[in-house]
Amino acid sequence: MKLKHNLYRQLITIVLIMFALIYISVAIILPKTLIPIYEKNIYFNLKIPLDVVQSNVSNSTLEDNIVYLFVKDSIITTTNNLPEIINLPANQILEKINSEYGKFTYRGKVYYYNTKSDSNGYKVAITNNNYVLQMKADILASLLPVLVITLLIILLIVAIWSQMLAERIKKLKEKVDNLDNDDYVGKMPYKVDDELEDLSHAVDEMKITLKKQDEYKSQMYQNISHDFKTPLTVIKSYVEAIEDGVQDEKSGLKIIKQEIKKLEIKVHSLLYLNKLTYMKDTDNYKRETINIVDILTESVEKFKVTRPDIKWQINITDKKTIFKGSEDMWEAIVDNILSNFMRYAKEEIKITVKGHQIIFYNDGPNIDETILNDIFSPYTKGIKGQFGLGLSIVKKTVSLLGYEISVKNEKTGISFIIK
Repeated sequence: MKLKHNLYRQLITIVLIMFALIYISVAIILPKTLIPIYEKNIYFNLKIPLDVVQSNVSNSTLEDNIVYLFVKDSIITTTNNLPEIINLPANQILEKINSEYGKFTYRGKVYYYNTKSDSNGYKVAITNNNYVLQMKADILASLLPVLVITLLIILLIVAIWSQMLAERIKKLKEKVDNLDNDDYVGKMPYKVDDELEDLSHAVDEMKITLKKQDEYKSQMYQNISHDFKTPLTVIKSYVEAIEDGVQDEKSGLKIIKQEIKKLEIKVHSLLYLNKLTYMKDTDNYKRETINIVDILTESVEKFKVTRPDIKWQINITDKKTIFKGSEDMWEAIVDNILSNFMRYAKEEIKITVKGHQIIFYNDGPNIDETILNDIFSPYTKGIKGQFGLGLSIVKKTVSLLGYEISVKNEKTGISFIIK
């Protein structure tokens, strides 16, 4: 089961964790890290007085936090503060000393020592770890108030910031919840140009896009209905006319077959357009390649029969005529472009392959600049109010293969460029 925590609580938790980590670092790890430095100071402070230590150390006025031992001719003399610093006989202390300077542990407490030997005798200075403990306590006493004050300031800043952030996120959620509500206006004033502002703009753009898609789908359904209704109406009329005996059966059936063929082409286009949506989930077509010259030649020969009055040209100026994709896909691309061209071309249709791109040209009328960018959308009205799915199929298939297609108005005619 998921625990529900709002953003504010999450941020406070993160700050507390950070404070705990800082406290561990400063109050525990840092003092341990500084121990070698403290010990170096201790050894130095123990060494300096050894130069003046003599056999009369018991009556000396040296530092009272340090015990001094003087050994000469097996006689051990110590300062009077020995029991206060370490409650251990002098001879047993000497047994624990095995180097010039160092430390040893007695009853869970650490003791530091430094030694010196000269003509006067063997001298030892010993102190406990009170200095180290005091330094640790001083560091903690100095840093803890600073840490607490810093934490409170950070908590205050985080609290204010998180509330502002939560409010902005709530507004964004409100925007998303109202994506399908045309009456909702959720403008958010931003004082900082950050990721949330980018996200807000992205939501606004998404709403616009979704609205356009809904309008496009609605328009497309109307166009499809109209596109299918016309031939069906014609077929129904001719069937009724033949049944009533007012239409010659032979000529009526000829018209019906023509309309059925139109319907078949439209259904085939819709099925192919739908098929492209699912083809992108597979990559089999990406492994295939074709020689575009063969496809172009076959398509031109096929369309020549319908428009023998047009001058058809294929110019191959590039050795690179192998393109990615299957034969069916490229046949759909070329056939739909040429089918469109045949409606508008006056005298010439020319296809050029150069620079690993294909240029389709016809000398028909230019396309209105206002619809030039939408010419590949399904059922977009083109020249003379014509519309259909052909160019949409071309665009989707070309994009699926990783190519780009663009349309350009020439001085005379138009060009479609695939690259």
